[in-house]
Amino acid sequence: MGRKPYKHGKRRNKERFLMLYEWMTESPAWRDMSPTARSLYCEMKTRFNGSNNGKITLSHREAAERLNLNRNTMGRYFAELEEHQFIRAAQRHHLGPSGVGQTTRWILEEEELHGQKATKAFMSWRKGFPEATKQKPRPKPKPPRPRIEDTAPPNASPHCPAVIEFGTYLAKPRKAAS
Repeated sequence: MGRKPYKHGKRRNKERFLMLYEWMTESPAWRDMSPTARSLYCEMKTRFNGSNNGKITLSHREAAERLNLNRNTMGRYFAELEEHQFIRAAQRHHLGPSGVGQTTRWILEEEELHGQKATKAFMSWRKGFPEATKQKPRPKPKPPRPRIEDTAPPNASPHCPAVIEFGTYLAKPRKAAS
């Protein structure tokens, strides 16, 4: 005899829990991440309720409070999660219409999004891939600025290089009157 239809799908215990699959924790991407980035992923996963993927918000300040870290260091852990392809941004932070800042909305790659299957991009991550090591190109060095000694006239005083004697350097000599 099976279960009654009205009881199917209901949990007796209403407490929420966090589930990490073994296949995910054994992946090379998970093993390569720092422990702090793993903790941050767990904090993000606790905000997932089964239907809000793509709308998960967690600011740097809030994450720092939850993990007992300085808020200035949180950016590198969010970047590490993105680099290892566990999360991606659905919408980046910006100023809202009233001038109030809006935090980034995150997508968990492990969960489905709008009825589409989960991408699980972190399973194809390999250390050393070009996608994993993106760097900004270095700017070309600018030529050095000219020094005062380079722009001073040859007969200038060493104590005051901007002094110019009248008629010797810049002024043209006058023609003699006839």
